[in-house]
Amino acid sequence: MDTLTRSEVAENLFQEVGLTRKDSGKIFDMILKEICEDLAAGNDVKLSSFGTFSLRDKKPRVGRNPKTGVEAEISPRRVISFKPSQAMRKAINHKK
Repeated sequence: MDTLTRSEVAENLFQEVGLTRKDSGKIFDMILKEICEDLAAGNDVKLSSFGTFSLRDKKPRVGRNPKTGVEAEISPRRVISFKPSQAMRKAINHKK
């Protein structure tokens, strides 16, 4: 199983759109920055035909170290969740 990297996405933009490699990388970075800033501001990010990124607040809870069994409090935090769109689910399930 391969991993798609940032540079590979920029390279694909370069080949498909015809921008320079540098501009392709900048555009991709701008998109990621915009997504991060909106999430940091507490907004959900919905990308049509791709999916929705949303934030969830987790409450503090008691966890246990599996090695030692010692209990420790896990602090409250925000986590990002991703829900794929129906179109993405169909595309993934048809490419086996």
